Amino acid sequence: MKTHVVSVTSLTLALGLLAAAPAAMSQEVQLDRLGKVEFKVECAAAVQQDFNRAMALYHSFAWGAAAKAFDAIAQADPSCGMAHWGRAMVMLSNPFVWPASLPAAKLDEVAAALDAARSASLKSEREQAYVEAVTAFVRDHTARDHRTRLQAFDEAMGALAQRYPDDREATILSALVTSANFDPRDKTYANQLKAVKLLEPLFVAQPDHPGVAHYLIHSYDYPPIARHGLAAAKRYAEIAPDAPHALHMPSHILTRVGYWQESIQANRASAEAAGPTAFDAHHAFDYMVYAHLQLAQDGAAAEALRQSLARPAVDHFGSAYAYAAMPARLRLERSNWQEAAGLALQPGADGYPWSKYPQAEAVNAFARGVGAARSGNSEAANAERSRLIALRDVAGERKLAYWVEQIDIQAEVVRGLAALADRKTEEGIAILATAAEREDATEKHVVTPGPLLPAREVLADVLLEAGQGSAALAEFEAVLAKEPNRYRAYLGAMKAARLAGDAEKARTYAMELIRLGAAADTPRAELDEARKIVAN
Repeated sequence: MKTHVVSVTSLTLALGLLAAAPAAMSQEVQLDRLGKVEFKVECAAAVQQDFNRAMALYHSFAWGAAAKAFDAIAQADPSCGMAHWGRAMVMLSNPFVWPASLPAAKLDEVAAALDAARSASLKSEREQAYVEAVTAFVRDHTARDHRTRLQAFDEAMGALAQRYPDDREATILSALVTSANFDPRDKTYANQLKAVKLLEPLFVAQPDHPGVAHYLIHSYDYPPIARHGLAAAKRYAEIAPDAPHALHMPSHILTRVGYWQESIQANRASAEAAGPTAFDAHHAFDYMVYAHLQLAQDGAAAEALRQSLARPAVDHFGSAYAYAAMPARLRLERSNWQEAAGLALQPGADGYPWSKYPQAEAVNAFARGVGAARSGNSEAANAERSRLIALRDVAGERKLAYWVEQIDIQAEVVRGLAALADRKTEEGIAILATAAEREDATEKHVVTPGPLLPAREVLADVLLEAGQGSAALAEFEAVLAKEPNRYRAYLGAMKAARLAGDAEKARTYAMELIRLGAAADTPRAELDEARKIVAN
């Protein structure tokens, strides 16, 4: 298997090299530059390198190519039970989007693949342990809840890694499951840091391993610890430049630290490398839209949306979320409330299975509700709140606990804004303050670069409009502590500081706004206002 190793010393240089990624790569062509993986299996010697490559594809979440690779191994060596284990792992797909991606039928397919592994032959206790670890996750899935089964999977993989300390792949996969087995309410990030403790030594020992860098990025993808993931972000795209997901993943850290131009470069390369029917491109375009808007590049953001919608519609949660989020971001980030209030679902509601993805459709309802309330139409806002509650209940029926909470928070933000539209100022502010606390107590999902509008930023906006400059400034600064380099938060902080009579802070935030908008492609009146503040 070919490897691709480049030593870089600068984050900007490393990500600048992304521009050299193949412009027309797809999942259907040969993927060679995937990093270096050595996963020992007791199969025919002729398929060992094929297995290594299949696992390299797995570690970069190249599901289609990985599935074909494991199928080919099973055909070449029918006695290779681990090929069926590999198929099972691929069917489980991305653990950071569980349980939404694991309907009962898919879990049954995974269990069948594990049975096929046993039937084909598992030639060592180590291979049996790999199969039994996944079995702990899918066994009795109709009777045991997801959290219980995931904990069992986590413990089984941890025991496997401890039993075979020389098997680095066991440690890497154990770290992946541990990192994914996190509680979004845990602000100590215990499981994520436990995974980091396993992965960091391997990042030194195996600098060309795609999974190590990839899972470090996921484990550090949280505001207080994101800066520690910059080294992995700098390396991953260079390790596996043929994998679209590897080109995208650095932007998870780049977004967290507010490196917008570097995030744009990473996601442009990922979108170009993704196949026409892969969801990866739309996921990347959403990250691009978000980053462009933070740089006051409205035209570039609109172009990214256009390119996404020009591709064939992809039936996948990641795509569905992007389809709903991108047009909403273009309106909400620019405070274009009336357009947000009338936002239609794209692709068209009649031609896309929105009913499969209530958490994605909720994005559209939230944008419409915020837009209506901010336009003074509380009746329309409350209609969208009712729609959000219905979507929340559907998510509950499908056992999407995380999204139940997120959609309910969205419904409360709309309720608070509707109250304000009805001139119930104190009630509206109180509702928004509670919603902001609830949102801060959770974490964003990996499907999104950030909330459409942070609830605390909405609260800060209304405090500013109510003439409470000091209170608004404190809230905007709290947003910036969590979401650094957010354009709207800098703008709000500048205005709030002026209202509060803090000329020094107003000037500081005006300078930050000017810095962000240095390459703006659309005139923005607030940039002119910021320049006047700095000049005076």
